[in-house]
Amino acid sequence: MQALDLDFPLLSDWNADATHGFGVEYEHNGMRDVSRRSAFLLDRDGVVRGAWAYANDELPDLDELIAAAKLL
Repeated sequence: MQALDLDFPLLSDWNADATHGFGVEYEHNGMRDVSRRSAFLLDRDGVVRGAWAYANDELPDLDELIAAAKLL
């Protein structure tokens, strides 16, 4: 993730495995397996410690997500 200067991995879900695994799939404008706008907080062991769902026109509250991550 050098180009983005990140020190954590990002997920590319090109085959929708994570979308289905997290149960956030829906159909949008005729496209299947679209992910609902969501955020998940996983600890170092991959355990989900937080989950947030948002409306399509809603942006995640980054301050809330960062605060939750700092509590881990």
